[in-house]
Amino acid sequence: MCDLKKINYPRSKEYSSGTTHEPIGFYLDALSNSKQFDLLLGYFSSSAINVLALGFTKFLTNGGTMRMVINQFLRKEDKKAIIDGLAMEPEEFYGKELSLKDIKNNLSEAGEHFFNCIAWLIAQKRIEIKIIKPKGSPGIAHYKSGIFSDRENKILFKGSCNFTANALFNNLEEIGVKFSWDSSDQYAVEENQLKFDDIFSENANYIEYLNPSEIEEVLVNIFGNKDLDDLVRDELVLSQKETYLSNSNSSTKKKIQNLEKELFKLENQPRFPYPTGPREYQAQAYKNWVENSCQGIFDMATGTGKTITSLNCVLEEYQKTGYYNALILVPSIALVEQWTEECAKFNFNNVIKVGGGNKWEEDLTDYFFRKSLGQKYSTIVIVTYNSLVRPKFRKYIGKFNGILIADEAHNMGSNSLLKFLPNITLQKRIGLSATLERQYDEYGNGKIRDFFNSYPPYTFSYTMKEAIDNGVLCEYYYYPHVVYLSEIELEEYDKISKKLAKFYDADKNSYAKNEIVEILLQKRKRLIHKAQNKLPKFKQILKEEYSKRGHLRNALVYAPEGDVDEEIQDEPDFHINILKQFTKEVRDIDKMLTVSQFTSNTKNRKEILGKFSAGEINVLTSMKCLDEGVDIPQTELAFFCASTGNPKQFIQRRGRVLRQAEGKSFATIHDLIVVPNLNEESEINFRMQQNIVKKELERVVNFSFLANNKYHTFQVLDDICKQFKLNLFNINDNINSDD
Repeated sequence: MCDLKKINYPRSKEYSSGTTHEPIGFYLDALSNSKQFDLLLGYFSSSAINVLALGFTKFLTNGGTMRMVINQFLRKEDKKAIIDGLAMEPEEFYGKELSLKDIKNNLSEAGEHFFNCIAWLIAQKRIEIKIIKPKGSPGIAHYKSGIFSDRENKILFKGSCNFTANALFNNLEEIGVKFSWDSSDQYAVEENQLKFDDIFSENANYIEYLNPSEIEEVLVNIFGNKDLDDLVRDELVLSQKETYLSNSNSSTKKKIQNLEKELFKLENQPRFPYPTGPREYQAQAYKNWVENSCQGIFDMATGTGKTITSLNCVLEEYQKTGYYNALILVPSIALVEQWTEECAKFNFNNVIKVGGGNKWEEDLTDYFFRKSLGQKYSTIVIVTYNSLVRPKFRKYIGKFNGILIADEAHNMGSNSLLKFLPNITLQKRIGLSATLERQYDEYGNGKIRDFFNSYPPYTFSYTMKEAIDNGVLCEYYYYPHVVYLSEIELEEYDKISKKLAKFYDADKNSYAKNEIVEILLQKRKRLIHKAQNKLPKFKQILKEEYSKRGHLRNALVYAPEGDVDEEIQDEPDFHINILKQFTKEVRDIDKMLTVSQFTSNTKNRKEILGKFSAGEINVLTSMKCLDEGVDIPQTELAFFCASTGNPKQFIQRRGRVLRQAEGKSFATIHDLIVVPNLNEESEINFRMQQNIVKKELERVVNFSFLANNKYHTFQVLDDICKQFKLNLFNINDNINSDD
């Protein structure tokens, strides 16, 4: 808890070298209790951050951000760190977020990792810097003041002390402080804050603002200038840092010891992974869940942080009890690993992974033994749905307590899992899904709702529209492309349709339910799914995008996955061959393009995704294995070439493409829509064809009404709608009324 008012300040409001209240002690106290640090300087050296590493670590853990105004004289290493930080993407060096332990270790040490960490903090805008000098004068900026803030209270400090290691350790310096909560100081604090904001926002007309390239490196042969000498001596001072710290007075030593204990405790304590805390809607989800007796379904659009939202519920419960227990159900081994990584971000480190060859029985036995002794032992067990129902694991299921989290909860509607649900005794339950409704399975849907005690509009709902409007997901442009069946395919399509007509009830607008109808519908669906004209249409769109962009970076292709056709039973990898065809079309656009296939059999999946995120792979061609649990936010361009007819897949794919990433302002989606050629031989044939087209257009409508260019869709599909007597607005109204 940050609170500047709780610090034990000297009654004189002055800190001085050689006294009980040293300047270094002031900085450690103020940093540990602040969330904002504005520093108005002349000379700056990152060595001061190194000396105050424990205080800065606590400051950054608080979610702190630092703004500095400095002059143009810097050490060579600091100049490089600033330039590197401004030039790099935030993900470079360390990824999206450094752990508390990483920050503490990197800021405490000397050398490359320290300066990389400073550069990373600059890239993340946790440290922002303005470089200045007086306008029209040969002088320099020589300020020595700053303001700490805990967001409610502020401290203004001024003194003789440069922000360098040498000044903090070797010089005789003094600092005076003023408090925003002291009526006699209030005006001074406010006035200095306004002055700093004016300078930092580059509105001060008496100041010249410099680029990092204009920084002047301090040379070791400079003599006679005390301030520059501070910078030159920092290297030597840092090499003896431990000696200087050990010679500090008892008050400063105690502050350091207390900070070390506090940071050690924080290192091992669960916490929200990002300094800003949960988003407002994620906090609201927890509140709704508690109000629903800690049960419910979170119906959240793909890409809006379902995993983080549910783990925040575990964290909130931990804050109440001091320990955490959760059983997390996932549909795949890939998601076991992904959830393990997400748990680590929350500092939930006691994780047992079940499935995929993990040796888990001994750990699980130990966990239940500790529980039997009454220990408050924290653990999270992550298990695949397949492993959950197997005898080896199911014998433990009645022993669990804590929170049940079911990822992709629609999977719980399968026959085997529905039978298993009565065995699950955990009463705190969260079901997660962007696509909860099981197609043509109202019985399964009802059982899932009953299990989680949650019914439409569910315990918490966060739609795609809300996510885009609130900037959680990026905006997008959507381009549907009509593809017709070839003559041979059309002939086969007509044959199947004529057979199906015998089972079609025009009054009910549906087919009879029997095995023959299922086989015929599957054959016709495969025909549409693998329509031959998709490939030339895809090639045409590729060429247009390449011509327009000059590249095909950050692109994702969903190729048809297909089953084996009767005519090619001797070719068991036919679906892979389709993928190879689409991959070849990408390579043929430009031989310099780096392309990689991503299938369920791909062994180095994590490595490929990492290279795609880093830009080393330009295009990923894949099948449905990218539908669940894969995070590739860099994707800017997507081609949907697979007409599966399953709305879940398309909704998940869109959400995957719309995830926010640094430098990504919007996404572009191309969608191949296969429609049969109009055949009006009979009313029944027309109605059947109309239903097929309507089914395809339901997806198109869902996509287009949230796109930036929705009226483009209406123009492209105008002729189709007229031919099949359909209206996109009516389809949209029907979808929304069903919801």
